[in-house]
Amino acid sequence: MSAPVSNVRPDPDTVLVDIVDYVLNHKLESDLALETARNCLIDTLGCGLEALSYPACTKLMGPIVPGTIVPNGAKVPGTPFQLDPVQAAFNIGAMIRWLDFNDTWLAAEWGHPSDNLGGILATADWLSRTAIANGKKPLVMKDVLIGMIKAHEIQGCIALENSFNKVGLDHVLLVKLASTAVVGQLLGLSRDELINAVSQALVDGHALRTYRHAPNTGSRKSWAAGDATSRAVRLALIAKTGEMGYPSVLTAKTWGFYDVLFKGQPFTFQRPYGSYVMENVLFKISFPAEFHAQTAAEAAMTLHEQLRASGKRIEDIAKITIRTHEAAIRIIDKQGPLNNPADRDHCIQYMIAVPLIFGRLTAADYEDEVARDPRIDALRDTMQCVEDPQFTKDYHDPDKRAIANALTIGFADGSTFDEVVVEYPIGHKRRRAEGIPLLVEKFRTNLARRFPAKQQQAILDVSLDQAKLEATPVNEYVDLYVM
Repeated sequence: MSAPVSNVRPDPDTVLVDIVDYVLNHKLESDLALETARNCLIDTLGCGLEALSYPACTKLMGPIVPGTIVPNGAKVPGTPFQLDPVQAAFNIGAMIRWLDFNDTWLAAEWGHPSDNLGGILATADWLSRTAIANGKKPLVMKDVLIGMIKAHEIQGCIALENSFNKVGLDHVLLVKLASTAVVGQLLGLSRDELINAVSQALVDGHALRTYRHAPNTGSRKSWAAGDATSRAVRLALIAKTGEMGYPSVLTAKTWGFYDVLFKGQPFTFQRPYGSYVMENVLFKISFPAEFHAQTAAEAAMTLHEQLRASGKRIEDIAKITIRTHEAAIRIIDKQGPLNNPADRDHCIQYMIAVPLIFGRLTAADYEDEVARDPRIDALRDTMQCVEDPQFTKDYHDPDKRAIANALTIGFADGSTFDEVVVEYPIGHKRRRAEGIPLLVEKFRTNLARRFPAKQQQAILDVSLDQAKLEATPVNEYVDLYVM
């Protein structure tokens, strides 16, 4: 006969305590992290503005009940909506992730730490408007930047050594976890309340990755992060009421997260929480492409120019070899039909074929009108992915964090082009000096999609000045983006 399970309530799991103590007590001393957070903020909001050009995105925007306006609610940039913070977080989170065109973190678990901005910005804006209505001081944008840095760090440090995709769970689990911790701090939760909130985020139901993979790839991957960050706001608000938490949510035998969902294995950690993730985050600057294919698309652009200069045609290509890293093969190596834009922007062959043919890769190139070009699938059929163990090793090396791809084209007449290798994409930390001016230009382009010149300039005047942005009340900054 087995011994009865003890009903003595345990101390909180160490993972919960470490997250909460970091959020509440860590003093940020990295100017680089704050500067990178500002660049991340403008790139993330800019990508959201571009997404508002797509009806598939905008149909999900707005209040749950049409016409609802929330007094002192959070405003959704680029729209006329003013919503409760939970629904505003969904709106902001969905629009900034829709086109998959801003920051990325690649580790044992890849993801997009800027997804947390949905909950952080919505909560900070709502709190600021409420504070002003009550004669109190609002939060300032430095509070948002610090929240972003801490959410990046929680999501990214857990991701370094722990692969959720290998057990079929989607990385937005980490968005929910990180957002809950940071939003709870903004809401003024006590240490015990914040531990309760974070435990609730782990008790919660977690998204399956099936919507990112064949044969089910679909548009939920574009709003899943909005769902996760908005759920985080809801859980933090529940904890603020004094609702209890679950201290051994991870370690409880049989019923805890580790035993139920993680094959009994505890989380492992490479480094303590600080500001490492924001300082090393990857920006998508050149292409709205899944990040494991960024360097492949860059190599394809080079080969497009060589094709033009040589006089050879796309139709002359007999074989394309893609020398790549293991993660790319696992996630974006796809054969057969591609059913929708979400399918295409996670197919390395498609993301090589389009720039080879057209000399570009834009969000519009994943739509049906472009995808119908028969040359794309004909080129895809010539491609073969081959893992390079050194590329895989460099991908996991914390001092390199390379995302290498190499392309070789062979022609029907037996000739070949020299292999084109790109190890680090333009959004990598090793190419920051080259990349940031292009990131700012991308932001300018995205502002112009939505706002008249005077409003664009007002946004730029604050957004490109670190000190001015940090000191600006959150509600005043968000008001700059109101339609």
